[in-house]
Amino acid sequence: MSGILIAAIVVLFVALLIRVPVFIALLAGTAVYFFGAGQANPLLLIQRFTSGMESIPLLAVPFFVCAGVFMNYAGITDRIMVFCAALTASIWGGLAQVNILLSTLMGGMSGSSLADAAMTAKMLVPQMERRGMSKAYSTVVTAFSSTITPLIPPGIGMIIYGSTANVSIGQLFMGGISVGLLTCITMMIVTAWIARRRGYAPLKSTLDYEPVPLGRAFTHALLPLFMPVVVLGGIRAGIFTPTEAGAVAVVYALALGLFYREISGAKLSQCLKETVLTTAVIMLIVGAASALAWVLTRERVPQALTEWMVQAVANKYVFLIIVNIFLLVVGMFIEGNAAMIVLVPLLVPIARAFGIDDIHFAFVFIFNLAIGAITPPMGTLMFVTCGITGCRIREFLAESVPYFAQLLLVLLLITFVPQVSTLLVDILYP
Repeated sequence: MSGILIAAIVVLFVALLIRVPVFIALLAGTAVYFFGAGQANPLLLIQRFTSGMESIPLLAVPFFVCAGVFMNYAGITDRIMVFCAALTASIWGGLAQVNILLSTLMGGMSGSSLADAAMTAKMLVPQMERRGMSKAYSTVVTAFSSTITPLIPPGIGMIIYGSTANVSIGQLFMGGISVGLLTCITMMIVTAWIARRRGYAPLKSTLDYEPVPLGRAFTHALLPLFMPVVVLGGIRAGIFTPTEAGAVAVVYALALGLFYREISGAKLSQCLKETVLTTAVIMLIVGAASALAWVLTRERVPQALTEWMVQAVANKYVFLIIVNIFLLVVGMFIEGNAAMIVLVPLLVPIARAFGIDDIHFAFVFIFNLAIGAITPPMGTLMFVTCGITGCRIREFLAESVPYFAQLLLVLLLITFVPQVSTLLVDILYP
């Protein structure tokens, strides 16, 4: 590894540690290389930055972001929340269970964990507190349930991973269903255990809960719940590509908003503005990380790392353990999408050299970074939810222990039982 590349990486990490915006930190580190290396034309920095965003699969990102924003403004969330409440009314944990199930179902519409966390923190945390749950516990459930969102199709992380690693996004979407449901179920089990110990009664036992028959709740939520079926069914049937599915999702979400008479001209303008801002943040990170990934490739870092790993590591299970530890640490300091663009080209060739299935390794990767989103010091989900609810970080971390244990257990299952992520893919893509 050349001295100028080491200097670039040092600048990158220093910038991240002093909380410079992620895309600026990535560009700063990359610029050190381009302006310091005698053989690299600095104009290539701009070219690699822009070309990193010029990807057909990445067109799905603004489409699904827009669909998720329309869903949030179209009154969809309230209908799905009533349906979640009807499903979980008899389970210990009350609104905490609703929170988890809502994040799982909304993940099939928004694809953004931060959007989901902000929405549920505003909607559900005050109600959870009124029902006797502490602010810290309510905030923790909101933040941790939002880690499910990027695992449920159409998660933005899956789109970025698929376009970076040249893996079928449709197959990643199918694999995400089983991983997301496993995470949801185990989280609900942990929540029921905590609720029994603390006396957080089922919703049907609370005085202010107005029960809604499950059939009626399902009927009211049927059209929104049908959107993931349209998206995934269309991709699997070959009717449209994942990118085209994003456009279909936008039309479907807008049609629902008009049908429910929730989206007016002013709301439409706000939706488009929010879509542009959210997409811009994601794409700036993607472009900057792509430039850095090009630098690493030019310096033959992926090839050198692959050769060293294959010689030094005994088998694929040892490699997977090393990757888990490495990604958990990386996720503590680097934003997930940026880490994905930079590290996927480094680690995927090694995983393939060990014979690890592409879909299996994808979810090992994505799940680790989902955990990183709630782990300090970066912990974007933690800071977003605590900022909205006013929860102290120290209290948040104290309440987080059982949920960190649950996520680590799921991570071990994904790592050492490949069928967790590949079963549906093997069935639907024989």
